[in-house]
Amino acid sequence: FFRVVNPVHSLYLSTKVLFFLGETPHSTSWRTPERPRLEPRWQKKMLNLPGVKYTIAVSSAKGGVGKSTVAANLAIALSSLNRKVGLLDCDVFGPSQHKMMNLVGEKVQYTAAKKMLPARNYGIKVMSAGLMVPQDVSVVWRGPMVMGAITQLIQDVEWGELHDLVLDLPPGTGDVHLSLTQQLALSGAVVVSTPQDIALIDARRGIDMFRKVNVPVLGIIENMSYYICPKCGEKSDIFGCGGAELTAIDYKVPFLGGIPLHREIRATADAGSPICVSDPTNPVAKPYFAIARAIVEQLEKDSNRAQAQGPTITMEE
Repeated sequence: FFRVVNPVHSLYLSTKVLFFLGETPHSTSWRTPERPRLEPRWQKKMLNLPGVKYTIAVSSAKGGVGKSTVAANLAIALSSLNRKVGLLDCDVFGPSQHKMMNLVGEKVQYTAAKKMLPARNYGIKVMSAGLMVPQDVSVVWRGPMVMGAITQLIQDVEWGELHDLVLDLPPGTGDVHLSLTQQLALSGAVVVSTPQDIALIDARRGIDMFRKVNVPVLGIIENMSYYICPKCGEKSDIFGCGGAELTAIDYKVPFLGGIPLHREIRATADAGSPICVSDPTNPVAKPYFAIARAIVEQLEKDSNRAQAQGPTITMEE
């Protein structure tokens, strides 16, 4: 091994080695070969979960915007439409759906084939890492271990027959999101944001990510859209107004609706009884049901359009 400081000497030695191997700098093998054209990894064949008709990813790309609360209430609202619904908590590091769905202390059961059975409450089938890890114990894993856990949550859970599986994704646009979109044929994604610009920057990144991996964006939800004073009922735009709707217009995706910042939404989620199940007639719960209907309408429309198009047949001589 030699350390050559002078680049001219380095080039000279490289040329001598090539001549020794029977090649010249002008031979074909000296040139850099053309890099093979590789298909993006997300274009490979993906899984459709047996018995599950639609898979709906709920994403925020930004932490702290209330995505998990939206996902839990959305699952319950979908169930109110006489649909069989599952809820998959994909946040391995900070699972919360077992808490919101009042399943703390429940243990995962297994089938004879060693498949995990989801827990159940409020008519919703729920699977979360929080059912397998004690609540106050941190998960300190590197990327490959996280990917392995996500693969198990996707492939090793016996969901049975479902109309909708709602996936509560962790914040960001990283490994978990790519792993999911590479393994699972998602029916669509819902992006949750608050109205202020700082949150909307990440919401736009989320939309861009789903487009790059060919997942349809079903729309944007503006969470904490406005504040309602519990004493006087006055409406205030604490985080601004209409930012998510303007983003939906810019990106040509549906605006699914705004959800207020209200004490009862927070309190019921913390108590393990989301507002859509504990107080469904409350005015602040109504947006969740309207959003659920809009999502179902869009999914059914896309499904009917795909069936109407049918396969393409090419005749060759």
